[in-house]
Amino acid sequence: MPPRIREHSRAKKGTMKRLVKHLFKNHKAALIFSMICIAFNVITNLSSSIFANFTTAVLTASISPVLEGGAANPQFGMNPFTDMIEVSVMGMNLATNLTTLLIVLGSIYFVGIFASWAWNRTMAVVTQKFLNEFRKAMFNHMQDLPIRYFDTHQHGQIMSLYTNDIDTIRQFVSQSLPSLFQTGLMCITLLVTMLLNSVWMTLVVLLGTIAMFLNTKHIGGKSAKYFVKQQMSVAKVEGFIQESINGLKVIKVFNHEDESLKDFDVLNEELRYNSTEANLHGNITGPINGNIGNFVYVLTAVMGLLIFIIPGFNNLTLTYYGSINLSTFMGAVVSFLMMSRSFSNNVNNFSQQVTFIVMGMAGASRCFDLMDEKKEIDEGYVSLVNVRYDENGEMIETSEHTHDFAWKHPHGDGSLTYTPLKGDILLKDVDFSYTGEKLVLKNVNIYAHPGQKIALVGATGAGKTTITNLINRFYDIADGKIRYDGININKIKRADLRRSLGIVLQDTNLFTGTVMENIRYGKLDATDEEVYEAAKIANAYDFISRLPDGFNTVLSGNGSNLSQGQRQLINIARCAIADAPVMILDEATSSIDTRTEKLVQEGMDKLMEGRTVFIIAHRLSTVQNSDAIMVLDHGAIIERGTHAQLIEQKGTYYQLYTGAFELE
Repeated sequence: MPPRIREHSRAKKGTMKRLVKHLFKNHKAALIFSMICIAFNVITNLSSSIFANFTTAVLTASISPVLEGGAANPQFGMNPFTDMIEVSVMGMNLATNLTTLLIVLGSIYFVGIFASWAWNRTMAVVTQKFLNEFRKAMFNHMQDLPIRYFDTHQHGQIMSLYTNDIDTIRQFVSQSLPSLFQTGLMCITLLVTMLLNSVWMTLVVLLGTIAMFLNTKHIGGKSAKYFVKQQMSVAKVEGFIQESINGLKVIKVFNHEDESLKDFDVLNEELRYNSTEANLHGNITGPINGNIGNFVYVLTAVMGLLIFIIPGFNNLTLTYYGSINLSTFMGAVVSFLMMSRSFSNNVNNFSQQVTFIVMGMAGASRCFDLMDEKKEIDEGYVSLVNVRYDENGEMIETSEHTHDFAWKHPHGDGSLTYTPLKGDILLKDVDFSYTGEKLVLKNVNIYAHPGQKIALVGATGAGKTTITNLINRFYDIADGKIRYDGININKIKRADLRRSLGIVLQDTNLFTGTVMENIRYGKLDATDEEVYEAAKIANAYDFISRLPDGFNTVLSGNGSNLSQGQRQLINIARCAIADAPVMILDEATSSIDTRTEKLVQEGMDKLMEGRTVFIIAHRLSTVQNSDAIMVLDHGAIIERGTHAQLIEQKGTYYQLYTGAFELE
């Protein structure tokens, strides 16, 4: 069982700082604009509380002469005509004041609505652009990781990074991050405003806030923990489903459906439990905080009443009310209550975001783990270039595509040498271990001159495929030397090394696209005629022509609409079009029937002409015409020679060939 993606119950230290740094790297201007818009939105929300107090004061000042009558004017009530004019003037003043207030308030709300629309739209665009860049950075880094990483990590869980964990980052960037800024700015502004109005009522609100934070820490903390576990359970379920889909035929062949369902039930039950606990705690946090806010609202109103009715109590506030009447004080209390309600709601909104923040940071931490994996170290400096020959037979580097290649080898003194690409491979005293402990290959020596066919035979696990993995540097050797045309392959750039190798594996990999696109995968700039020629070499042209749309037939699901043999023929055609001087055939014909194998073998014989070829085969009939046959056992070469020589020796190869014992 390969190790799983590291499971973090919480984010690593510095994850939020690193994520925000990534976010601001390319979107600084848009984020600053969003913060400005959020600030305007906060001002708009506060304006209702501020204007409630101000409007009460204006109304009181406008109508107090009418209410107070003669107290305001000793002559008031003596002359009805004069009184009517005075009341009319006061009414006009009241109407003017109210109109002015409504215009100002309406303008502020209009700005707030525009600001809210602007920052929401901006953040939506920024979020998707950022996620696009983040996924691209992850995928780009993943492609540079060594094969060892994918051999030791479950593919389904790697996929989960791009789906579930990226989605938690989306939620953090698009919702939690703006909410944090908006809530923080709103709470600070409200707190300062409330303190300027009344210290005692503000203390009541702060006590309620402490209670809400304690509830969030106790219950909300459990919710966040289970939400993170839920994400990890989803990754496990997705990994299991992916493996089950890939191995569905095996499951059905061995009637393993019930056992597979039991294994799935265990993972699915874990997901159900974690999701239930996460939502139980998450759904109750908000209502509890909301009721605490309601309780604080009542206590604040009671405190306001005490300030008004207890003599001298209001002297303890920052704002001294002095000799105030009921209408003025009620306006101040109503304004404060609106601010306290807004403050409690913002604290509750913050508590609701805690879960998503924790989930986002845990998801980001796992994504950063992938991005922190060490890439394949490419210390090579020898490159593969196209060359042409002048009239003197000298090689000249050219940008044109020719069938002649050379290794461009720069030296320390600034000089360049060009070594013709011939396909001469030498493995000398090679040792290798996958884990650094037990050697898989021991003192392996192989030489393959240009144009030779070297066959590797032996039981499963003998080290045949490992040798080919070392030639293309999927893994690096522990000791010894591997030389390509006399050059240490560690000096050759990995991409150029692999470009010079054509590989046909036992397991075919066809991509979603047309047949022509899949063959052209071996040479992206190949013409249609070159694709047709490669298909003819692989003896795939006839069956492809009979497909519904011929070479334009769309393949999907790894070519599930083709037979195993047909898929392998396309794979061989892909190798043919690459026109590499060295070919590696790893059980290339193992999944092809005898009749098809004969056709493929004829095509491969044409393909192998003039090329160095490494053949790994269990069918010994396919390696009889090899120039040299290497028999491996437990990572060591125990016999070597031609087919005739090995038969004459009557050793292990002879026993394999005559069926004295099987390869497996």
